[in-house]
Amino acid sequence: MELPKGKKVYFASDFHLGIPDRATSIEREKRICQWLDEIKHDAALLYLVGDIFDTWFEYRNVIPRGYTRFLGKLAELSDNGLRIEVFTGNHDLWMLDYFTKELNIPVHHHPITIEINGKKLFIGHGDGLGPGDHGYKVLKKVLRSNISQWLYRRVHPDTGVGLAEWFSRLGPKHAEGPKTPKPHNLRRKVI
Repeated sequence: MELPKGKKVYFASDFHLGIPDRATSIEREKRICQWLDEIKHDAALLYLVGDIFDTWFEYRNVIPRGYTRFLGKLAELSDNGLRIEVFTGNHDLWMLDYFTKELNIPVHHHPITIEINGKKLFIGHGDGLGPGDHGYKVLKKVLRSNISQWLYRRVHPDTGVGLAEWFSRLGPKHAEGPKTPKPHNLRRKVI
């Protein structure tokens, strides 16, 4: 793929929308939308590389509550021709077809390799890719299995989402949540 002159590719990840509380998450969401407005004029492609949400599970007819500003901004950008691709991370690995059907944004569940302007790129969230951490790799396979997802769908969404949020908050690294990003500090690489 060759980029048009003056156009860029942006990468962002680990927004963890939803934590540590509603007010902080909404403030972070507003800053992310502001950043998206800033890049939309020169972006040819935007990769959202996992853990966009701290928890995300799509039931057949239900998605997690909230994130209205962010989802609306993605819809606007996609409708206006910006190519956006999403990768699942370890916190939002149960994304199914909502983004594809509602926002025209493909969702990747595994890393991909592409070439842009003669540069080969390996793109993915990165969790569980390196050596070691065998326990997590087994857990990841179990959580990604069709049977696990089928069983989880049998749980009412109020209970299922609450359970997922509870497990997410158990981890010490998310006790305070991520820092609210400033638009110019969002992790991005420009090609």
